[in-house]
Amino acid sequence: MEKNSRIYPAEISDEELSSYSYNSFGGKIILVDTFRKFRQVIPGLKSEGVFGFDTETKPSFKKGRKNKVALIQLSTASHAYLFRLNLIGLPEALAGLLSDGSIVKAGVAVRDDLKVLQDYRKFEPAGFIDLQTIARQNGIMNISLKKLSAIVLGFRISKRQQVTDWEAAQLTEAQLLYAATDAWICHEIYRELSGNGLLSGKETTGI
Repeated sequence: MEKNSRIYPAEISDEELSSYSYNSFGGKIILVDTFRKFRQVIPGLKSEGVFGFDTETKPSFKKGRKNKVALIQLSTASHAYLFRLNLIGLPEALAGLLSDGSIVKAGVAVRDDLKVLQDYRKFEPAGFIDLQTIARQNGIMNISLKKLSAIVLGFRISKRQQVTDWEAAQLTEAQLLYAATDAWICHEIYRELSGNGLLSGKETTGI
């Protein structure tokens, strides 16, 4: 805890956040919206050791109704893979990757994401790291992805596309970049915290 207080501030105000410059994912975005594309990309993913992980869901404005997850994002430093679950479901091979404890999947509030993904297919999650938990353990109190990116990485990200239609027939370039950036940020935060010795390697969790 003491070590972390010398590296990262515990909090950042909205006013301070507004002074930070924006950054976004600059690598290659691979949209997987057909089974043919899925079969092309999935073999290569199994050789990766660490992914940033996130999901997107179409917002529901009706009380008591919640839509199923529309998108899973897995990102390395250079490639972001966006799986349109509303079009291809959760294929067994992708569920297998999410169950592989040897592959780290780092995200925020991952427990909630994993629970709702069970609506597609039952699987046993493994290898997941919740960055919010790691942040709290190291004295960081502002744990939204937006503020974590500023505190840990020194820049902010746009959340403008968050409440958009993730089940649209065609996702916009802005949506694709937003989705890729959220997963990439998780990858970069994990890499930064790990590089500073703030992860023991025993934080992986399921649900």
